[in-house]
Amino acid sequence: MKYLAIICVLLAFSGCAKPPIAEMDSAKEAVLRAENDDDAVKYAGSFLTRARDALKQMESAAESKRYDAARTHAAEAVTLAEKAVLEGKAGGIRAREAAAAMLSGLRPAIDEADKNIKAAQSANLALDYPQLNRELDGARRDTEGGENDQAMGRHQEALEKGRNARASLGSINQALSNAVTAVSRKK
Repeated sequence: MKYLAIICVLLAFSGCAKPPIAEMDSAKEAVLRAENDDDAVKYAGSFLTRARDALKQMESAAESKRYDAARTHAAEAVTLAEKAVLEGKAGGIRAREAAAAMLSGLRPAIDEADKNIKAAQSANLALDYPQLNRELDGARRDTEGGENDQAMGRHQEALEKGRNARASLGSINQALSNAVTAVSRKK
């Protein structure tokens, strides 16, 4: 009889438990904010994925009337969503700085490559000058596009265009170097 009374009391208390509506709403809002933050989406996808998972676990726990677990998952979702936003901002700053560093040296490198192509042409080195000039024009276009992307806040795209320009300049410099080496071996 004593045990029956304890069980009835426990059942009564568990039946009175209410879902953590405020915590669940806060979790949903935090995840939504993170999902709508471009930097969080681009640079902190793992935190965002984990926040979404915690949100699903929260909803599943609430449906199963495991309100303490739902409350715990809600807090976890909020924490992870906030981390996604913070890491996203840090990632955006890193991308902006990396793109700026990449782009800053391209114009002088393009000018240097242009001078070297002209000097090689004056020295009558055996090179495909139309191809070298196409590559140089491509590096200029990529640099310009990268600078435009950087100005528009598209740092990843700016970085990629900067890398393409660097690759073109590297190819030009390698061709020039090979031509000079070939001439020096003939002497």
